[in-house]
Amino acid sequence: MTATLSQNTQTQTTEPQATQPLSVAEAIETRRSIRKFVQEPMSQGDLREILRLAGLAPTANNVQTTRFAVIQDRALLAQLQAVSYNQSQITSAPAVIVVYSDMEDALNTIEQTLPATMSDDDRQKRAAGLRGQFQNQDVAQRGQWGLTQANIAFGFLMLAARGLGYDTVPMLGFQPDKVRELLGLPEHVQFAGLLPIGKRAEDGFPHHRHAVERVATFY
Repeated sequence: MTATLSQNTQTQTTEPQATQPLSVAEAIETRRSIRKFVQEPMSQGDLREILRLAGLAPTANNVQTTRFAVIQDRALLAQLQAVSYNQSQITSAPAVIVVYSDMEDALNTIEQTLPATMSDDDRQKRAAGLRGQFQNQDVAQRGQWGLTQANIAFGFLMLAARGLGYDTVPMLGFQPDKVRELLGLPEHVQFAGLLPIGKRAEDGFPHHRHAVERVATFY
């Protein structure tokens, strides 16, 4: 999984102080969808650590289709808001992470996901075998398979952010074609969603979820 970080319009001279990491259970229980954020730059060290943790999400056959476009430039965030039905959380947040899947790039560079300890012959065979699994599928079909991997990483990303004391709001309300154009992404990429991220400036709404008995059937 790879990430592209856009350049800030202003150079940061200080890094905000890190907070004590939360446990997995604490991160899940305290996560809220936050739409108003504290107006301060995000720690670049924390941002990279969150992306690193999200990159550890499981991915079938280690194909690693997920990509992250990290937007911090204020002018670009304003343009992103315009193609996301003008939702204000995009420009309220210090950063927005666009999570997408690029299955074609993943297949073209599949050798990069293979262990360096493999022999050249084994690497070639393994790469050919992985590509062969998808050779009878068209780009859209392969893209859907890759998107399932990015969806898993999207969940990891939210929990990694909360675990380090940050807040997010998952967004599916945007115009995919215009986001592709804005970021210069290939037509075949598929989006898991947008994720504004920062420190909360509101409490958000408490969880209101079904009980386990409502959603789970035990066999």
